[in-house]
Amino acid sequence: MARLILFNKPWGVLSQFTDRGTDTARATLSDYIDVPGVYPAGRLDRDSEGLLVLTDDGALQARISSPKHKTPKTYLAQVEGEPDAAALEALRRGVTLNDGPTRPATVRRIDPPMLWDRDPPVRYRKSVPDAWIELTITEGRNRQVRRMTAAVGHPTLRLVRWRIGEWEIGDLGLGAWRTA
Repeated sequence: MARLILFNKPWGVLSQFTDRGTDTARATLSDYIDVPGVYPAGRLDRDSEGLLVLTDDGALQARISSPKHKTPKTYLAQVEGEPDAAALEALRRGVTLNDGPTRPATVRRIDPPMLWDRDPPVRYRKSVPDAWIELTITEGRNRQVRRMTAAVGHPTLRLVRWRIGEWEIGDLGLGAWRTA
């Protein structure tokens, strides 16, 4: 039977078990998970937080991460400014990025979610309001949600992946993991 792990990745942690990128050691999955033979199904940027699914089943890993399977991924995004109906509709239709048009997203404004504190905290500017949206996409291009919100004039300040397919972060604490 396949092993499946749900991990609440903190900000600043690489979505891999080793860091070969710089001379300065950065936090990786091995700082949190000591389970042999599991690998992330997809990636989550270093400056993003939230749900990462790890498995030892290659076929499941491919199904979750491959855009052809259209696995929905839901994000909670704190954005700069207050998106109006036109900005949300543009995201729903799909926006054109430098690597082509995105698939339509499901998006709605939400109240600020009850989340863990982020270290470092998101910058706060008194003169610029912010808002939260819930956005579900079915592809996973590099920094896609951030590029989509920027394309409609609302850069992402904080990004938390909340759900991948049937798996949700729920009450999983920051830096914690559990088997599914």
